[in-house]
Amino acid sequence: MHKEYQQRRKALMSKIGNGTAIFRSAPMAVMHNDVEYTFRQDSDFFYLTGFNEPQAVAVLSPHHPEHQFVLFVQPKDREQEVWSGYRCGVEAAKEVYGADEAYPITELDEKLPQYLEKADRIYYRLGRDRPFNEKILDHWQRLMRTYPKRGTGPIAIEDTGPILHSMRLIKSDAELELMHKAADIAVEAHNHAMKFTAPGRYEYEVQAEIEHIFRKRGAMGPAYPSIIASGANACVLHYIENNRQMQDNELLLIDAGCAYDYYNSDITRTFPVGGKFTCEQKALYEIVLEAQKQAIAQVQPGNPYNLVHDTAVRVLTEGLVELGILKGEIDKLIEEEKYKPVYMHRTGHWLGLDVHDVGVYQHGDNPQVLQPGQVLTVEPGLYIVPGTKLAEDQPEIAQRWIGIGIRIEDDVLVTPTGHEVLTAGVPKEVEDVER
Repeated sequence: MHKEYQQRRKALMSKIGNGTAIFRSAPMAVMHNDVEYTFRQDSDFFYLTGFNEPQAVAVLSPHHPEHQFVLFVQPKDREQEVWSGYRCGVEAAKEVYGADEAYPITELDEKLPQYLEKADRIYYRLGRDRPFNEKILDHWQRLMRTYPKRGTGPIAIEDTGPILHSMRLIKSDAELELMHKAADIAVEAHNHAMKFTAPGRYEYEVQAEIEHIFRKRGAMGPAYPSIIASGANACVLHYIENNRQMQDNELLLIDAGCAYDYYNSDITRTFPVGGKFTCEQKALYEIVLEAQKQAIAQVQPGNPYNLVHDTAVRVLTEGLVELGILKGEIDKLIEEEKYKPVYMHRTGHWLGLDVHDVGVYQHGDNPQVLQPGQVLTVEPGLYIVPGTKLAEDQPEIAQRWIGIGIRIEDDVLVTPTGHEVLTAGVPKEVEDVER
């Protein structure tokens, strides 16, 4: 992978011309008092360096005669490493990670100006690290004060996001290999969970089985808090309490994926706890399944991204009219968003180093066009939340539908000729999820 990181840096440097790009590692996050969460590197930083330690800064300066890639890292410190783990150190930052030059992080203020003074702009994402934002602004202001004497220096700060995130949107073969692995592990976990689920068991028992497989198969752990939602809990989009006892004649919605070497999977399946759908559950499930199938069919290179969502909305709306939950003319119902009380989210998102991965969905009035190498989720659903009120001109929802929540989600790769469903190994046809 080291050659790949090098190629990514080279590609970014070719786009920033005479600028200097600065990237900050993720901060440590505190769980309670003085105990920290497991460190997870900032995705942009990791994408360009593969470096997995906190308190680090990467500088890309294509105009510098010798040091195009510079790392500032924590120096080796035997006493500290005994407590908090081994550090790469300054020398290995060059030898292992390919930096042209490396310095202790304590020397950042002293050394950074030499990489900025001949740049025409600074590329930096003003993020959540306010003290570091202030540090970059301070360096910029100082250089601007001396600009009249030199006639060189960064006259602007530009966000790296639009450039770097358009690169991250198209996955390389190496990235897709990791995403296939993340998908395969999550497929195995979901299939096991379906067999394990039974009336009387608790949601957290299913969660434990799923996450056991994630770790056992070499994943870093869950990609996000696992959602194990039975009965009306499935109507809460981000339900994570996972503490209810599951009952017969209910559905179980599982939304769970894993992170494998920083790349993520994201799968949702909904199935009957006791093995058989009720009539109402089956009717709604078949609508969601058809919406998902037709939406996936629109994942083709050259198609606009929003066609996936629009297709799912049309199928869901048609199905709801057929069941008598909505009434009216389909186009008008869609235009006036009368479906929104029972389908309130979009039909998917980009997937990669982040679960909700970077990349724009819309360029002004023009939607993003699907291209080979992009990976997105396709996840329509229906949620008849207790107390749901439809628009005034719509019928009251019959009691038999109340409390049913269904979502079906797969990870889909755009290929040169169409698409590949990376998570197709988890069944979703009615006859396959019933038992």
